[in-house]
Amino acid sequence: MGQKVVTKVWVVDNDVESTVENMQSCTQIVYAAHLLKADEAVAFPTETVYGLGANALSNVAVEKIFAAKGRPSDNPLIVHIAKKEQLSTIASEVPAKAEKLMEAFWPGPLTIILPRTDEVASLVTAGLDSVGVRMPDHPIALALIAAANLPIAAPSANRSGRPSPTTAAHVLADLEGRVAGVVDGGATGVGLESTVIDVTVEPPVILRPGGITREQLEEVIGSVDLDPSFQAGAAETPRAPGMKYTHYAPEGEMWLVEGGEERVRVKMADMLHEAKQHGRRTGVLATEETAAYWRANPDADIVLSVGSRTDLGEVAHQLYAVLREFDNLKAQFIVGETFSREGLGMAVMNRLEKAAGGRIERA
Repeated sequence: MGQKVVTKVWVVDNDVESTVENMQSCTQIVYAAHLLKADEAVAFPTETVYGLGANALSNVAVEKIFAAKGRPSDNPLIVHIAKKEQLSTIASEVPAKAEKLMEAFWPGPLTIILPRTDEVASLVTAGLDSVGVRMPDHPIALALIAAANLPIAAPSANRSGRPSPTTAAHVLADLEGRVAGVVDGGATGVGLESTVIDVTVEPPVILRPGGITREQLEEVIGSVDLDPSFQAGAAETPRAPGMKYTHYAPEGEMWLVEGGEERVRVKMADMLHEAKQHGRRTGVLATEETAAYWRANPDADIVLSVGSRTDLGEVAHQLYAVLREFDNLKAQFIVGETFSREGLGMAVMNRLEKAAGGRIERA
């Protein structure tokens, strides 16, 4: 990254009564859209996490995303649109199953892999002949994309490998001085990135689990496969974001422990004690059900809850903020509980496994 830039911040009230059309004309959105049209990179909220956007038709613009994030250029980006009419610019074909998924889940946290057009910047697709597209379910995101009148490539607005940002403050902590602007629309909703599904193959394949579950997808289009390469440590060429490299990681060394409840507690306690013996500042990623237990453990310096085990939506919403809080509190060694891989749990565990770099102890 070269010389620092002045990062402008615009606070936009995410008023549920505001229409996308009204929001398009607000001064902050107009100015941010002007920067996007000038091939600058601008961060903005979506219903999942904050994205770092740039003109998806310009390699000059997209290069600024990679430079700001420190992101490897073989990691493809998702293109965001505000209306289906924009699809013809970036997708050469829209299969029938893709149409069904759009009807069911757009706008929303679902990215669909489609055959690309030649208009899409080559950096967006990392040289692949396909492109991931989604329509975010957030009035500020939709208004900004519509005002720019461009398809917007946008990965999460964080330094590569760091936990994804769910507030503008998270974005600024990572990218201030590296991007032209940040649209502050408050905290995001889902908290985990979109589900990515490839419909260029049959049956369609989930490349990254997210807010839309496998079960929900199968209700609409029938059988859906899971790609093993979304697991941590996969070595294949990534066909979607999040399929390669360490992601979502706190700065401290993180381990997950899975197994029977009592065995997990014993193993976690042993790991905490050993870390303390080596002078490390320890942390526990707990749930509401276990937080009090761990706060009574003298070897646990920091205990943070991601919510109740009975509400995986809450866990998903809070996960990245909790991982970042471990950094704020200078945790050097973190142990965490695991969750069921059913439904939304698949996405939660996918992010946790990547945050831990695949370090899992089985008690």
